[in-house]
Amino acid sequence: MKLIIGLGNPGSQYANTRHNAGFMAIDAFAEKHNVEFAFDPHLKGAIAKVNLDGHKALLLKPMTYMNLSGESVQAVMQYYKIDIDDILVISDDLDSRLGRVRLRAKGTPGGHNGHKNISMHLKSDEYKRIKIGIDRSDVIPVIDWVLKKFNEEELAIMKKACEDVTFAIEDFILELDFVKISSKYSTK
Repeated sequence: MKLIIGLGNPGSQYANTRHNAGFMAIDAFAEKHNVEFAFDPHLKGAIAKVNLDGHKALLLKPMTYMNLSGESVQAVMQYYKIDIDDILVISDDLDSRLGRVRLRAKGTPGGHNGHKNISMHLKSDEYKRIKIGIDRSDVIPVIDWVLKKFNEEELAIMKKACEDVTFAIEDFILELDFVKISSKYSTK
């Protein structure tokens, strides 16, 4: 079984903010496949189940806030006995232009606190990820920038990026080769 994790912060005040790019992408996928999330307090996250052509997967939105995402990821992986090779984490990427999609088979957390916490809980950086660019401001401090809402024009760009991510998630669930998925959906 595959586990797809969208990173973000829970609560309506964080909807459509840059740090919630992972939530936006996984919500787009869930909407396309007509599945709904349900909160599981024991697993500290909102979970949905999906079945694509006989391939089962869980979708997870950790409800722990970004900096503690690893708590939920670890709990779900242990409960469902999911191997680290079968997870895919979707997050924002401060160092890429708005809407750029990058897929990586592994990597360091860089400055991303959600990835730092996941790596700490899993004791590994060896998990697949999709990063969606959110740009960086030259004048707004990072903490304020990542919590800033997208404007209408930016939301249109993000919607297109989330559509591309949806196709990448489908291929991941269908167990296509990740290198091929990466070359197909990563944008310049």
